[in-house]
Amino acid sequence: MRTYQLTCQMLVPKPLAEVYEVFENPYNLKKITPPWLSFSVASKDKVVMRQGVEIDYLFRWFIIPMRWRTLISRYNPPHDFVDEQIRGPYVLWRHRHTFEPTPDGTLVKDTVDYVLPFGLLGSFAHWLMVKAQLVMIFRFRQKALNELWGGQAIISAPTVR
Repeated sequence: MRTYQLTCQMLVPKPLAEVYEVFENPYNLKKITPPWLSFSVASKDKVVMRQGVEIDYLFRWFIIPMRWRTLISRYNPPHDFVDEQIRGPYVLWRHRHTFEPTPDGTLVKDTVDYVLPFGLLGSFAHWLMVKAQLVMIFRFRQKALNELWGGQAIISAPTVR
């Protein structure tokens, strides 16, 4: 099974604390996820970000309803946090969010390491559609975040290798 890596970044002309605050609230994820995914937090109790918290989500992939559970395996506010899939469509999903103060604002970086199931069939699905969909999702996310912060961010488009 091949491990893929998606990376992207954006320089936001806002202070670190203000930028981190948006990511620290898991309910904001719905606002920055494409509507066609019908994404929502499904955890029964109100989620408060901290290391060790598990978060349940619901979404639709095409017409198929799916559940996703993540674990916040690292939580180091306001510099970084990591969410890892416990249950969901991937064999591995590890998403590292980093936030670096700069003289021009805050540099936000996403690094996602992921592995698809089904061996060669998974590799074919990645080539056929998964890679393009993930790039589209992260482009949407960057655009939504940029609009949230006033449209002045410098964006580096998502890449997958």
